Amino acid sequence: MEKQYVEFHDEGYWVAGTRVSLDSVVYSFLDGFSPETIMTDCFPTLTLEQIYGAITYYLGHRVEIDAYLKQGEAEFEAFREANHRANAKMVEKLQAARRQKLLAKE
Repeated sequence: MEKQYVEFHDEGYWVAGTRVSLDSVVYSFLDGFSPETIMTDCFPTLTLEQIYGAITYYLGHRVEIDAYLKQGEAEFEAFREANHRANAKMVEKLQAARRQKLLAKE
């Protein structure tokens, strides 16, 4: 019987039996973290087997998962831009406060 390390539900990929998204593990892996570091520093609730299983799943379905990640990034960017437009005055105030804080540090 083959063990399932990744499952798809709620419009996303998840490490099977957990609330950890495959995205999180994959982005850590792509950022250069070793599976051991991902386990100890990022997701201590996962086992090393689960992390290796998730990475193996990603590598075996790379085209599909990369497209899924790219779509998620595009959706996030569209949401961010819409939020900035809807709250333009607040965004302006936050940017001014950041500039002021940076100038104060100099």
